[in-house]
Amino acid sequence: MTATGSTDDRPTILVVGGGYAGFYTAWRLERRLRRGEARLVLVDPRPYMTYQPFLPEVLAGSVEARHAAVSHRRHLRRTELVSGAVTGIDHAHRTVTVRPARGPEFAIGYDVIAVTAGAVTRKLSIPGVAERAIGLKHVEEAVAIRDRLLTAFDQAAVLEPGPLRRRLLTVTFVGGGFSGVEGFGELLSLATALMRRYPELDPGELRFHLVEARGRILPEVTARPGEWVVRALEKRGARVHLDTRVVSARDGHVVLSTGEEFDSELIVWTAGNAANPMVRRHTDLPIDERGLLTVRADLRVGTDAEPVPDAWAAGDDAAVPDLAAAVPGTLAVPNAQHAVRQGKLLARNIAAGLRGREPKPYLHRSLGTIATLGLGRGIFQFRRLVVKGFAAWLMHRGYHVLAVPTWERKVRVLAVWLTAAVFGRDIVSLASVQHPRDAFVSGGEPAPAVKAAGTGGERSGVTDRGPALS
Repeated sequence: MTATGSTDDRPTILVVGGGYAGFYTAWRLERRLRRGEARLVLVDPRPYMTYQPFLPEVLAGSVEARHAAVSHRRHLRRTELVSGAVTGIDHAHRTVTVRPARGPEFAIGYDVIAVTAGAVTRKLSIPGVAERAIGLKHVEEAVAIRDRLLTAFDQAAVLEPGPLRRRLLTVTFVGGGFSGVEGFGELLSLATALMRRYPELDPGELRFHLVEARGRILPEVTARPGEWVVRALEKRGARVHLDTRVVSARDGHVVLSTGEEFDSELIVWTAGNAANPMVRRHTDLPIDERGLLTVRADLRVGTDAEPVPDAWAAGDDAAVPDLAAAVPGTLAVPNAQHAVRQGKLLARNIAAGLRGREPKPYLHRSLGTIATLGLGRGIFQFRRLVVKGFAAWLMHRGYHVLAVPTWERKVRVLAVWLTAAVFGRDIVSLASVQHPRDAFVSGGEPAPAVKAAGTGGERSGVTDRGPALS
């Protein structure tokens, strides 16, 4: 596919990114556009949209990994799907450069562009983080975290009590936002439940650390509910380190700014998002000082004084004004709630623009904030109303099963939840799928033990061959 390779005389609408905002933009455009009115193209390296609120439940085995992903090809039936990463946008010439997984780069021409590339995990230059940590932004990361915890339990169960066993049973989350706290709470719930299946292990050996650089967690809720979450986690045996930074994580040996040190087999990095490098460095569209696209309230790129023709943006890589905020100049928080609604409005405004009508501004009032903290535990806040515990957990599940797109996914998720309610969690680890050729290459010979860094002991190399996901 090239910029000049199509003889189609319809205007081409190109959507960059198939995450929340991009998927909903394309999905709603398919409904709004009349047949033959425009050609719709979506470019993304992944063939699915990740429903990120389900990732913490994927960690805990409460949601099947594939059910947290919504297939582009199954649900975008009138959209041309291009598998590849957009590496540059040349809006002056109305082309983007696409890098496929295999083969040379190529260009795609367009008439209208919607940039919804999304943000990336913000990594800091901390020794050992890039080599040891795993993010929590994609399905494969959530699956790897769960499998590594289950594998660590299997490995620890055959060891004598000591430093190596403590390391295997130590988990560290860095970042106290919603993603980090929800993932931490769900994985803690799974680990606590696993202890009943491993009589060889002492529950007192389980160590869960949540590290947050600020003086509080969950900044989206007010102070008192945030403090309640900290107390609730600590009652379950977790350690919450506030006003604390990770200084080093080299070879899994975690050093905190408070001077505390410990070995941790699993390190999960959820310390915020950064602007997409493609948007920040490889586009001629206007960006702000943080590397986000400058966007008007109607989601058109540019400013009220200087709008950019035929360019739109939404989601995490767009600096969308929050018209509902009390303080002028406030930007919409880059979260799922905003991305979904921006995607829906973006489709409406692009269709309106094609038909010569005026776009509408993005105005959304929050429905509140809700988080899962593990099986049967949660917290919800809407203004002064705060709901805690089991009721909040039920509200969390109810909201997200309604919010996940398509009835097909809703039914599949409900079926898994009902099955788990009857038979309990599935605790099978499939960590070996990360190295599918090992059994074939070894011919059944056991893999040699790998010396555990910083412990002086030995352990199986199943989870440590190759770089950690990040």
